[in-house]
Amino acid sequence: MEKIVKMLRLHEGEVKTNGRHVAYKCSAGYWTLGIGRNIDPNGGLGLSDDEVDYLLSNDVDRVIKELGSAFSWFSGLDEVRRDVVIDMCFNLGLPRLKGFSKTLNYIENDLFEAASTEMLDSKWATEVGQRAITLSEMMRTGKYPDELL
Repeated sequence: MEKIVKMLRLHEGEVKTNGRHVAYKCSAGYWTLGIGRNIDPNGGLGLSDDEVDYLLSNDVDRVIKELGSAFSWFSGLDEVRRDVVIDMCFNLGLPRLKGFSKTLNYIENDLFEAASTEMLDSKWATEVGQRAITLSEMMRTGKYPDELL
């Protein structure tokens, strides 16, 4: 297995930007990921459910680590409110989430009603619609909506 992996890396190539693998168009013009994985919407293999779950799990782990490093209060939140912050960070990225300074200050000080209101008073809320409403309600109540139970 070691030799074929080495050979495929050599022959298929890989594209990295800033040390990270990125999607690219192969010599035949198809969107490709990793080492020759054709993910093009026009006949590509795409990703299996297991592969998507693996990527999602890694991304959630990364976001949790980022949030724990950025906010000392993060790990002390209850599960529901911690998940709200994870969801927002996943959607926005940490730099943009940090722009929610009032919301984050309210969360840090257990002022969840105010945080909930502030979440909805944002450009983000208009962009994501129902997602913001759901997350705001979770922040306010500390409860998951029925569809997540």
